[in-house]
Amino acid sequence: MATHSFKDQRVWITGASSGIGEALAQAFAIQGARVLLSARRESELERVRQSLPHPERHAVVPLDLTDPDQITAAAERVQREFGGVDILVNNGGISQRSRVADTELAVDRRVMELNYFGAIAMAKAVLPQMLAQGGGRMVVISSLVGELPTPMRSAYCASKHALHGWFDALRAEEHDQGLRVTMVMPGFVRTNVSINAITADGGKHGIMDPHQDAAMAPEVCAARIIRAVQQDREQVIIGGREVVGIYLKRWFPALYRKVIRRIKTT
Repeated sequence: MATHSFKDQRVWITGASSGIGEALAQAFAIQGARVLLSARRESELERVRQSLPHPERHAVVPLDLTDPDQITAAAERVQREFGGVDILVNNGGISQRSRVADTELAVDRRVMELNYFGAIAMAKAVLPQMLAQGGGRMVVISSLVGELPTPMRSAYCASKHALHGWFDALRAEEHDQGLRVTMVMPGFVRTNVSINAITADGGKHGIMDPHQDAAMAPEVCAARIIRAVQQDREQVIIGGREVVGIYLKRWFPALYRKVIRRIKTT
């Protein structure tokens, strides 16, 4: 299978201040890419930039994914200062831990605003430039819950399901214009996603999921994502034993629904 080089490619990563995003920044930089780092915390982004090989080649582009005006301004800056972007990695987002019956509607809206509308706003911001240059790639960091509805994560599941529908449609529309989309479905990765998850009233969950704590390192996940992009994969599933759920739901959906009702979630 053919692989692609990332040398001198302009790679824009959201959620780049920690976890999978930070690991991807390192992986792309090692491969010779110029990395543009985005998240809300500028000081953390600068820390990541300084840790990359040849930090002077990379840039910090702070933004809030829930603010469309900031996204537009950031895309204009990237176009002006770097000539555009070759690869957009939509990684920024937040998870949720609460029962539907207890969850305020504002929490559902907050999760969708960041995970879904933030990602599609980024895609829309760079799409014209990608098409004008003859193509590009969008890497979407979804989750296994993008296909596996799971208790205590209703808004998070919904946001990831929505990403699959939107980006699958975009892929079909613009394939002949050179746009490629890689949908990434990680399972448990050792990040702070469960700690940073929000609860029924919007407060911070603050608890490390034991499955998360024992999961693969973000660097391992990033290496597999990089490989999938190099191989021009349209979708990649990354995880441990939890990925069995994908195949259980596809081939034995009634059994999956029975199992998921009884599974212990936090």
